[in-house]
Amino acid sequence: MKNTDWKYVPLGLQEDGNDDEENMVDILEARRQSSDISHALRTFRPLSYRGAKPFSADQLNTAVLASHNVRSVIVEVAMETGSPPEAVRAQAAAILEEMSQKLQLGFVRLMGFMLSKVLKRIYSHIYVNMDALHTLQQVVSDAPVILLPNHRSYTDFLVISYIMFTYDIPLPVIASGLALAGMKFMGEMLRRCGAFYIRRDIASNRLYCEVLSEYVKTLVRTGFAPVEFYIEGFRSRSLKSLTPKLGMLQMVLDPYFKGEIDDVILVPISLSYDRLLEESLLARELLGIPKPKESTMGLLKAARVLREDYGCMYVNFGRPMSARQLCQGKIEPLISIDALEMPSEEKLDCLNRLAHLIVRIQERGSFSSPWSLMACLLLQWPLSVLTQTGLPWSCLVERTLWLKRLALNFGARLNWPEHVPDLEVISSAVALHYPSVRLKAQRVFLVVEEVEDVAGRQPISTEDSVAKMAASMLMMASYRNQSIHLFVRPALLATALSLSRSGRRDEVYASFCFLQDIFRNEFIFVPGKADKDFEEACYLLKKCGALDVTDSQEVTACEGDGAEVLSFLRSLLKPFVDSYLVMLRFFSDQDAHVITEQDFLPAVRNLATKLILSGHLHTYETLSSDVQKNVLAALRRLAAVTKLRASEKAYSVDKDAVRQIEGTLSGQIRPQKLQTEPDARF
Repeated sequence: MKNTDWKYVPLGLQEDGNDDEENMVDILEARRQSSDISHALRTFRPLSYRGAKPFSADQLNTAVLASHNVRSVIVEVAMETGSPPEAVRAQAAAILEEMSQKLQLGFVRLMGFMLSKVLKRIYSHIYVNMDALHTLQQVVSDAPVILLPNHRSYTDFLVISYIMFTYDIPLPVIASGLALAGMKFMGEMLRRCGAFYIRRDIASNRLYCEVLSEYVKTLVRTGFAPVEFYIEGFRSRSLKSLTPKLGMLQMVLDPYFKGEIDDVILVPISLSYDRLLEESLLARELLGIPKPKESTMGLLKAARVLREDYGCMYVNFGRPMSARQLCQGKIEPLISIDALEMPSEEKLDCLNRLAHLIVRIQERGSFSSPWSLMACLLLQWPLSVLTQTGLPWSCLVERTLWLKRLALNFGARLNWPEHVPDLEVISSAVALHYPSVRLKAQRVFLVVEEVEDVAGRQPISTEDSVAKMAASMLMMASYRNQSIHLFVRPALLATALSLSRSGRRDEVYASFCFLQDIFRNEFIFVPGKADKDFEEACYLLKKCGALDVTDSQEVTACEGDGAEVLSFLRSLLKPFVDSYLVMLRFFSDQDAHVITEQDFLPAVRNLATKLILSGHLHTYETLSSDVQKNVLAALRRLAAVTKLRASEKAYSVDKDAVRQIEGTLSGQIRPQKLQTEPDARF
């Protein structure tokens, strides 16, 4: 390979802020100064993979159907079902027809023209890491490339393809949910711009799984185009990173593991937004209100977004990572060079660590907005202040600048304009997020808008008023979540200090590990790296004067400014702690030892609503369906709740184990090493 000397900066301790200064360039500036039609019709000459001649989507499908693996499965399925092999082969061909992309440059040009118009209207700037993009231009001709963006908005994959078209990089083929294919005109348009559509819940369909697997592997083996997929699997409704899925990652790496190609290049991509197009939709989804079905008509109705300002967008292409170098231990010894001989469980564990590492790199590459920092602070004030008296503007400005310094001390990337006065930056952020807050008479107020329930009624009862408030609070929480990865390890340590009965390092570390085990579904922790996470948290808190570790291995909290840091970090984690305690109490108080998911979710929501109305619960995140499902997943992983084999969504509850976890999280019981079940990785 020509460019295998990528510089990788390992995750972990950082002496300063960014790893380096990225060459972030606003790609919209050129678009505002030239013709959109000339940009769409420009000569497009990307380098091909090893000079190979391009071939069509139909040729790709033919190769998939003719592959040994697909032919073998067709024969086996025919024998199992008693169907003629020709009929099963016709089913496989129909699956491919439904699935496959039909990338055509003419449609890409049309989409590029439309996107130029839209992007210039809704975003003030789109910044792209040009150094990494130029590296990507070089490596696509040397090895198959896998693009791994985070997933926060429906615009993610459109913008990435737009950038690659603009800079003469081969256009990616993109794994998309089948729901998008149902949009009559737009679904076909996206297919011809490189989208290939995948059904959900395919594990029981052996033929579909094999056709999909061979389709993806053929894309990689042939270098047909860069393959793009979301390693988190779904669009994050909470804007936090999601636990990665391993299915697609295993498919794209399998040709390398089998020696069919000599390398695969993985490119993490971090997309960051000042303001999300779907911000209010996300909060409603978390409250159980179904999202509108994707349709071309719905897209046209959503054209009102063109009248809104969504601020800046950052697209940070990460440094390419060579699978071959990963195997040789130049980054982490995640995957053995003898991967073919590894037991499947061990191989999955290696993939799991790699997937978590990729998501951590995405987090480190993201840019936090001023509003995201402000949301971290606003959620820590009493709701009565935000809705009735208002928060003094001067107080919010002062605290935001304090948090900016802390975030930079923790190594944050901030999209904070250098040559603009701080007060102007903060004022602009508030103005941009007028759906969430209002500045009136030098005081900041939370905006609470009407929210319809599933039946379309306007909120009128006290329970509905809670839902109305929850929508506003969850919208703000989603922006807080864009920055929470910066603080989560120090926050876990700050909370562990309060749970520990002494300041001994080993006891504090045990509490830290307990919290990581509990919140492993909420935040991203690379498996097997708890000690490094603890060291990083200690380092960061010592760096900002909040913590002291003595020679006798005593961990003590500092007074003064350090106490302020610890208080902020504990408050940042408190909504999650309180939400988990409510649901743990729900399980431990249940008379029945078996509960269904259908009963659990609404029952927890009703309990949380009553606690909020009575003043015993002060966080609305307990109402979030994501938090509720994360608690259930955590309890399953910690063997406190077990799925019954006879039912997909019924669980038996070990109340003693639940009470043990509840007592430890509330600080009443010393932490013990928890028994964990294997992760659900697919």
